[in-house]
Amino acid sequence: MTLSVCTIGHGRSDHLVNVVKGLQMQTVRPDELVIGVMQSDEYDLPAADFPIRQVLLGGNTLALSAARNAAARAATSDKLAFLDIDCIPAPELVSDYSGLLDCGEALLMGEVLYLPAHATEHGVDYRRFADVAVRHSDRAGPPDEPLGECSDYRCFWSLNFAMQRAAFLSIGGFDETYVGYGGEDTDFGRVVATSGIPIKWCRGALVYHQYHPHHMPPVHAIDSVIANTIRFSQKWGHYTMEHWLQCFEMMGLVRMDEGGLVRVREVTEADLALTRQQAHQPYASAAWVFDELNRRAAIAAA
Repeated sequence: MTLSVCTIGHGRSDHLVNVVKGLQMQTVRPDELVIGVMQSDEYDLPAADFPIRQVLLGGNTLALSAARNAAARAATSDKLAFLDIDCIPAPELVSDYSGLLDCGEALLMGEVLYLPAHATEHGVDYRRFADVAVRHSDRAGPPDEPLGECSDYRCFWSLNFAMQRAAFLSIGGFDETYVGYGGEDTDFGRVVATSGIPIKWCRGALVYHQYHPHHMPPVHAIDSVIANTIRFSQKWGHYTMEHWLQCFEMMGLVRMDEGGLVRVREVTEADLALTRQQAHQPYASAAWVFDELNRRAAIAAA
C-alpha cells in the first residue's frame, strides 16, 4: 500500500471535483480517497482509477474534527495524507508524502501555494498554477532539505499534512469537542507536540489552494471562535487564536476582561466588508485588517 488521502466536505463540490482530478494526475496513485461528508447527501464525483469512499456524518454542522477522524478511521492504508477540500494536490504529492513518511514517525506539513480567482476556470492546469500561485505571507517557506524541524505547534494548519495512521489514532485524532470554525488545528498541534511526535515542514508535497471568498479574521464564525477558544483555555490553561481575538476587540465586537471573553455586539455588514477577502487577493489575512484598524485609529487620534 502507498497512502490514503483523506478530506472533509461541506458544499464546494466544484473544489472537490478538482481534488479528484488532481489525484487522478498523480505520478503515484493513492490507494483511495476517503471523504468525511458533513452534509446529508453524497457528492457526485468524476470516475477515478482509485477507490473513492464517502463517510456520511449527516446533518449540516461543521464538525471538522469529527469529519477528519471519521475519514482517518475509515482509511485502509498505513499512511494518511489530509487535504482540505479546496487544495488541489500537485502531481508528486502522494509520492512525496509516501516516501517522507518512511523517514520515521512525524507530522509532516507540505507546501501550499494560493491561486487567484479564476485560476481553475479551465480545469487543472499545473503550468498555469505554477505561474500565478503565491505563498502566504504569514507562513514559512519550505526547508532547504526534504524535511525541516517546526518548533512551534501553533504553525500547524490542517489543510495539507500527513501522518502514519497508527500515530494519528494513538493520540486520539482531533478533539471532537471543538465544533465549528477555529481552534481544532492548534489543539491538535499541541497534542502532537505534547505526545513527543515531531512536527516537520516538507519541501514538496505541494498543494494549490483554490480561491474562494473568505473573511479574516473570521467574523462570520465569531461565535464558534469564542466557544472554541474558551474550550482550549479550559484544556490548556490559556486562550488560543489571540490575534483574531485582538482584532475582534479592536473592532468592538468582544471585550476581554477578568471575567473572560464577552461578546459586545452583533456582526454588521461593515464588519463583513472590512474583513472580506477581495477578488484580487489570493488569500485572506488578518494582518491586512490590523493595518487598516491601526490606520483608522491613528486618524481618529489625530
